[in-house]
Amino acid sequence: MRLGFIGTGTIASAVVQGLADQDHAITVSERGAAQSRALAARFDTVRVAANQAVIDSSDTVFVALLPDAAPDILRALVFRADQVVISFMAGIGLAQLAPLIAPARAAAIMLPFPGIARGGSPILVLGDRAPVDALFGPRNQVFAMRDAAELDAFLCAQAVLSPAAALVGTAAEWLARRGYQGEEFLRHLVGSSLLDSPTAPLLDALNTAGGYNQRLRHHMDQAGQPQTLLGGLDALEG
Repeated sequence: MRLGFIGTGTIASAVVQGLADQDHAITVSERGAAQSRALAARFDTVRVAANQAVIDSSDTVFVALLPDAAPDILRALVFRADQVVISFMAGIGLAQLAPLIAPARAAAIMLPFPGIARGGSPILVLGDRAPVDALFGPRNQVFAMRDAAELDAFLCAQAVLSPAAALVGTAAEWLARRGYQGEEFLRHLVGSSLLDSPTAPLLDALNTAGGYNQRLRHHMDQAGQPQTLLGGLDALEG
């Protein structure tokens, strides 16, 4: 398949890495020069071109621009009626995108995460999920959103990743101060445990009376962590 990327930032670069070994012909834009050059140097299936040349050489086009800059950039480009456009921009809805890329079809908003580079990553999709499933479903898990409100809520909730990573990092630093290197162990512990079990039964299994997990969780609950998290999510949604 002929795939094009308008905008080659960190997330777009991760998406390209996840596709580059699958016999697609991938053209990435010069916007994000360092990333695009690195991709072309690494993968024989990737080449760099100007924005219009990306459009001209692609059947499916991914738009990975900053929402504020996207309208002016896209209006200057000529799309074809037989093209499918998938946007990485949560800040521009499909109804807003459609006239900017007409006569191409604004198929979906797709929000990937860095893990898509190696596979096994979640992907949020609003709109027609079929082209996203075809390209990414075999290696990743696609979560279809019913509407823009659900997508916005999921975008808020996914921000729990940063404080969760910070908790693991802080525990690793606590070990390091005692002369032990434990971050890899903690990452595997938390990651594998969450993948293997829904949170409710996992918490129940970790709730041994007087055990380390119960005692630490009670300490953090009493310090107001759940309320702080919920307040932060409410602030993001507002």
